[in-house]
Amino acid sequence: MSFRLPASDFQAGAVDFASPGPRQAGANDNALWANGWPKRALDVAIAGVVLFIVSPFLLVVALLIRLDSKGPILFRQTRRGRSGRPFDILKFRTMTVLEDGDHIVQARPGDARHTRVGRWLRAYSIDELPQLINVLRGEMSLVGPRPHARAHDAYYGKRIAQYEERQVVKPGLTGWAQVNGLRGPTPTDEVMARRVDLDVWYAAHASLRLDLKILLRTPLEVLRGRNAC
Repeated sequence: MSFRLPASDFQAGAVDFASPGPRQAGANDNALWANGWPKRALDVAIAGVVLFIVSPFLLVVALLIRLDSKGPILFRQTRRGRSGRPFDILKFRTMTVLEDGDHIVQARPGDARHTRVGRWLRAYSIDELPQLINVLRGEMSLVGPRPHARAHDAYYGKRIAQYEERQVVKPGLTGWAQVNGLRGPTPTDEVMARRVDLDVWYAAHASLRLDLKILLRTPLEVLRGRNAC
């Protein structure tokens, strides 16, 4: 599925991510955790340690990407964070294209745009590991709704009533939707609506216990390989 981003959708004031919707107006009971310093401290501690431990492996991955195909090692794409603030998400490059504009084609199983190394990286979500840097920068959290491309935000924001409520918290490296089987592409509006329901539920119930549960379930979900492409 491909998406085009209308030029007016993200002009100043076109989308008000900060104004409270019905669920936001009730003030997330767990907002002190979801957007507070204890969660931030946990993010920095875990992301810093993991990044240090896996850094030799990341260097090997970078070398494989360089040897496998032409193009940059890292792929950068503008995404929307908490309250709709834009940031550049980091990923290992897994495709022969570098889309970051008003026309984005979602990856799909057997996608011809995947590089040889890229297929392997995506199967185990290794391409997402550079986002530990986004976490350390404060642009993302370890746990939260996965951020989507701007074109996807514009498309689904018009079709799914609660879509923008995902952005009352920081986007995550993993999330409640992902550990419940909604990882990977969203080929239909119905699939995205199910993911949004889980994202909004997380935003309303975020807690230390829930975050730890998601972090522990994530490696198992990656190994299961559901919907990975």
